[in-house]
Amino acid sequence: MAEPQEERSPSLDDCLKLLKGERDEQRLAGLLLVTKFCPNDDLVSLKKVYEAVGTHFLDRLLRTGRFDSKACCSLVLGFDWFRDFAGSGDGGENRDVYLQLSLTVLAAFCRVPEIASSVEMVSRIPLILEIMSKGPATNILEECYELLYLVSTACEAGVMALINSGGLRVIAPQMSGLPDGSHAMEVAIKILQLLVSKLPSESMNIERFLELSLVVAAVARQFAMLHNALKFEALHLLSAVFCSEYSALLHDPLRSMQDSNWADYMRTGVVSILQNRVAPSEKLHALILAENMMSILGEKWLIGRVKLPSVEDYLPADRCLLLVLESSHVEISVLSNELAYMKYEAPKNSSTVEDNLLKQRYLAIAFSLIEKIIKYISTVGENEGNLSDEAVFLKVIKTLNEIVGVVLEYLKDAKEHGEKRGNDLLASVRVIGSYLAETPDACKEQVQDLLDYMLSVEGEDESCPFLSTCFLLPMLCQITMKAEGCKLLAASTGYVAVVECLIKLIQRDGQSVEDNGSIFLACDTVMNILLKREQIRFSPEMSTFSRLLKALAFWADGTNDPSVVRMAGSICSLIFDFTSEDALLKQPNFNGSSLDSLARLIARSLSSSGQDLPDDADLFEIITAGSVSTSLSSFQITLHCSRQLLYFLNR
Repeated sequence: MAEPQEERSPSLDDCLKLLKGERDEQRLAGLLLVTKFCPNDDLVSLKKVYEAVGTHFLDRLLRTGRFDSKACCSLVLGFDWFRDFAGSGDGGENRDVYLQLSLTVLAAFCRVPEIASSVEMVSRIPLILEIMSKGPATNILEECYELLYLVSTACEAGVMALINSGGLRVIAPQMSGLPDGSHAMEVAIKILQLLVSKLPSESMNIERFLELSLVVAAVARQFAMLHNALKFEALHLLSAVFCSEYSALLHDPLRSMQDSNWADYMRTGVVSILQNRVAPSEKLHALILAENMMSILGEKWLIGRVKLPSVEDYLPADRCLLLVLESSHVEISVLSNELAYMKYEAPKNSSTVEDNLLKQRYLAIAFSLIEKIIKYISTVGENEGNLSDEAVFLKVIKTLNEIVGVVLEYLKDAKEHGEKRGNDLLASVRVIGSYLAETPDACKEQVQDLLDYMLSVEGEDESCPFLSTCFLLPMLCQITMKAEGCKLLAASTGYVAVVECLIKLIQRDGQSVEDNGSIFLACDTVMNILLKREQIRFSPEMSTFSRLLKALAFWADGTNDPSVVRMAGSICSLIFDFTSEDALLKQPNFNGSSLDSLARLIARSLSSSGQDLPDDADLFEIITAGSVSTSLSSFQITLHCSRQLLYFLNR
């Protein structure tokens, strides 16, 4: 009896013969054979198969799925492997099988870059998105994601077709329904990474921002829950979204999301990254997320319970705060050292401009985090702030002191090398100013040694120092409340910097609320020095204060706010106390018209002071004393406000 012959396995030639057949049944059988034995990495064979089957048949199979089920199955069901593939369902189920088959082979073909970048494959993107929008089974969805990813990475036309066909609109709502850690989720995240990097800013609208907010919320869960490579892909996607040029416009949609779990997921993910041994670059990405989350939801986001999947109990509510603070400390120490080396010690042309700018950008992010933590800590003891215990609070203060010490050393190094210009230096002054506004006596000796230098620092886009003084005004206002602070500022050029800053703030168009706050801080600082002028033996520089007089008159002329008029009048009166009409008229750009404006200011000050608030009594006393002691009282004031002056002097 003859031994039964072994069944011959199908070959590529068998496949190609079927694919080149005249009937659809033959071509379908050929495709099914391809899925059985042709490896996805055999690009040469895949290209031959694609050329044999032709794009027309693939399009019809993808669009309709309406073949004669009986005819097709009679040919191919003889293969045991097809029974496993197709099952024994009805025509509707078989159509799903045909759809999956077409997507499977198309995704396989797209592994050949030449095919993936072809016009025919790019043109199929809208149809793929249409299929996805109808909520197909997960296995079909995976094939769709795979195909879209391969086409969009193969050519620029593929990315733009995906964007312009509403790819984000289709993918965003599906994200939350994908299984955690699934292959579909992995490929979807990779597609979104590509889309975010290519989204043109001019195409962004309210609808697209809402879609992106859905993406952020869905990916935040993966970032928190997973402990594999996909966790870092989620981290990179979220970081890319928040580092995009349109990220600020995404804040409002995220704030308005009804489900707030995404914010807890973000905190959990940040904690899991920062407390584990991961690459420094990954920790930087986590810090970027933390900085943006505080910009969106406020500094209180730092405090909250964290439940890691691998830990049974909740972590302390302040764990995120401590990790972000300590990680920022490390980054500031490392980055400031690297930047100082690149600037002052490294051989020329040894580092690129891009590398320098990147380090400055990361340093700015770390500084921003520290400023936000300082702001949060300043609320401890009030309703807005809460830490678990005093020991944690003291640890935070200790770390902040160490960070400020590092930043001051960075500025000292720059001073010794004669470097005054740079956004990194300006950011350093800003973080110092933020901390000293809360604790003006911190690092006292270092601050005194560097005060003049810090007031001379300029940003890259500044023609002269200005913002550095603005950043230090809260601290300067506090220290000049004591004679020691006034003496420090008056003995240097510091007072000139404050006066110049005040003049520029007054003259700026379209002043913001922040500008107004800075103006009054500068005014208080100048008043503190002038009130203690004799005590500290201060001899003011006339040209500086003559320009301030003109600026104050301009400031008061442009407003009906009594507080502005009273403040301007008070400073003018204090200046009048050590000058004269003749001395003022000798100054450049100061003339009779300037004196006339000042007289009107004093008149308005006298008529408004003391009428509204009890606190105005001191200002009224300053104004009347100054107006009587200067020669202005003998002519201009009498001319403009004789009745008001007599009323107040005889009151």
